[in-house]
Amino acid sequence: MQEIADAADVSKMTVFNYFGTKEDLVFWPMEEHFGDAARAVRERPPGESALDAVRRQFLEMVETRDPAVGLHSEPFARQLRELVMCTPVLMERAFLAAQKGTRDLAAHLAEETGDLMLATIAAAMISAARNALIEEHWRRADAGDHVDTIVADAPERTARAFALVEQGLGDYARKAQ
Repeated sequence: MQEIADAADVSKMTVFNYFGTKEDLVFWPMEEHFGDAARAVRERPPGESALDAVRRQFLEMVETRDPAVGLHSEPFARQLRELVMCTPVLMERAFLAAQKGTRDLAAHLAEETGDLMLATIAAAMISAARNALIEEHWRRADAGDHVDTIVADAPERTARAFALVEQGLGDYARKAQ
């Protein structure tokens, strides 16, 4: 914290006035994004399904190369992700924030439908598809794929991922006889 304060030419106490913990410094720029899916559903226009709202928002974020969906050409975003993935306390905070985002989505869906159980299942499935797509973006970037290539492939991958949610699991991965 002292190094950060020195770099910003402020006192260590000033840094703590804005960020209560070191973890807050890391998560401040990304915290709001854990609620992106719930926000997409809350703000969707009449007639749009929850799944369509999250899919639309996700593709909009892909188009703008939003780091929140694993797309950014700047090394800082990848370095920040690596820091989170390699630091147990940060990884736990990310997991809890993601779970809160899913619970918020479920709560909103339950308000609309009156069925908390099914809303929780739907929120978990929507969040899982979205998170898997983000992880695929990071995996491909780590493997050396250029962000433009990842973005170009994103609509097809997004369609497949959300189609699985939309159609339900049904015969998915039925073991051959």
